[in-house]
Amino acid sequence: MTAARSMTIGALARDAGVNVETVRYYQRRKLLGVPARPTGRVRRYGEDALARIGFIRRAQALGFTLDEIAALLRLERFSACGPARALAAKKLTVVDARLRDLVRLKSVLEELIARCDTGAARGCAIIESLSES
Repeated sequence: MTAARSMTIGALARDAGVNVETVRYYQRRKLLGVPARPTGRVRRYGEDALARIGFIRRAQALGFTLDEIAALLRLERFSACGPARALAAKKLTVVDARLRDLVRLKSVLEELIARCDTGAARGCAIIESLSES
């Protein structure tokens, strides 16, 4: 039987691919617990802290805010799939809206680039478009 892995905040941050201030920020936001400090000793973090940071980072990669991640973490304790699904569906609606905006933006940029026939600022469709109020 092997002993549970324990790490300093620096080792935790390194292994999680974040910096120490990120770990502390997650603690201040109550996304990550603060382990007890043995008398006169350094706090030690376990694999659970590393897994929690991984959860946070993966959720961020999906576009969830830290507040939304906190809500997901609260649901995690209860294995509540319905409310988690509702949060994910709401996030999908936001992503769909952003995608529509990006497609529109792409179209505008393509049109401006097509209208820009010289490198000179005078008469450049891009510069003129950006100068309009």
